[in-house]
Amino acid sequence: MLKYLKDLVQHRFEWIYESFTDDKSKMLIFTGTLGWILSSAAQVVGIYRNDEISDEKKSFLVPQELIDGAINALSFIGITTIAKRWIEKMASTGKIAPLSVRNYINRHPELKDNIGKFDFDLEKVLPKNTDIFKSYKSHKNFTTTMGTLGASVISCNIVTPLIRNAMASRVQKTYIDMKHNPQMYQQKTSGNMRI
Repeated sequence: MLKYLKDLVQHRFEWIYESFTDDKSKMLIFTGTLGWILSSAAQVVGIYRNDEISDEKKSFLVPQELIDGAINALSFIGITTIAKRWIEKMASTGKIAPLSVRNYINRHPELKDNIGKFDFDLEKVLPKNTDIFKSYKSHKNFTTTMGTLGASVISCNIVTPLIRNAMASRVQKTYIDMKHNPQMYQQKTSGNMRI
């Protein structure tokens, strides 16, 4: 049993190493999304297990926290993934490149004409196992990671709160309406369910 657990842990560490060594931005997206999911789960469990919160409040707070958690995770993964792909494309087409790569491209006119074209990929045309290729890969990794980090800050501090507050106010309004006018709420929902 101990050997099985050791092999499992070693396999997981190898998977993490292989998946994220060449692409730090992927690790940032993965850990950020996992962080949002775990923090939301902790919030829900905390509310559910808190005896000082009434069952009536729990019936409102638990769904709201689940919605908040979904918005947080989806917004984070969506915005950071879009930013990552956009920056990767700019790097691979040569729109953003380190000086050594720019100098190499300037010495090869056939490459210079393709800079910025959607189907152009520096990884396919640069000579492998050279300092130029290593410089390109390092620069691409750095710019993608920094762009993903910037997108995560925008997602967590600007976009997610705006979406979350709009959704929370709708849920809260529906909850208040339901508490004050339960019969009217039932008529509205039953009317909406008709086909």
